[in-house]
Amino acid sequence: MLDPNEQLFLHERHKPLEKLPTNRELLVVVPQLRSNVNLSRIARAAGCCGVKKMIIEGNAKIDRKIARDASETIEFERRQSLPPTLKRLKSDGYVLVGLEQTTNSTRIYDYPFPKRMALVIGHERNGITNDVLGLLDATIEIPVFGLPFSYNAATATAMALYEYCRQALTNPSD
Repeated sequence: MLDPNEQLFLHERHKPLEKLPTNRELLVVVPQLRSNVNLSRIARAAGCCGVKKMIIEGNAKIDRKIARDASETIEFERRQSLPPTLKRLKSDGYVLVGLEQTTNSTRIYDYPFPKRMALVIGHERNGITNDVLGLLDATIEIPVFGLPFSYNAATATAMALYEYCRQALTNPSD
């Protein structure tokens, strides 16, 4: 029996980091977004999920107050156009997975995330452009159960990154 004066839960800040299997490599590819806040939130989520590199289209700025430690731990590679970069990644063995609602997209929890993957994010309003969609190996979507019809780009990215990590921990040898 618990002592009524004993707390069941104690706040613990900065627990030791979880370790992802080392056979995983995940890049996040982001188009020119409308909001630097969204980009900074994506960077923070990516940092929490152990992402080492983000490829960003255009000259968007990372807000260090939002991205926090991720602004120091992630390499940000800037590109003026994504299609040539995605072609290079594909030739380097990355599976290109778009986070987008498409005719043949797979629900996020049904998609087995590959070990070496570039997660391509869509623009907040326009989604993933047709020239980029044509380069992707797969698209995943997050089901929506109410309105609006899709999640915010930063929120959806955080959910996809978490699912990637969850699968990596659940199936480390896959």
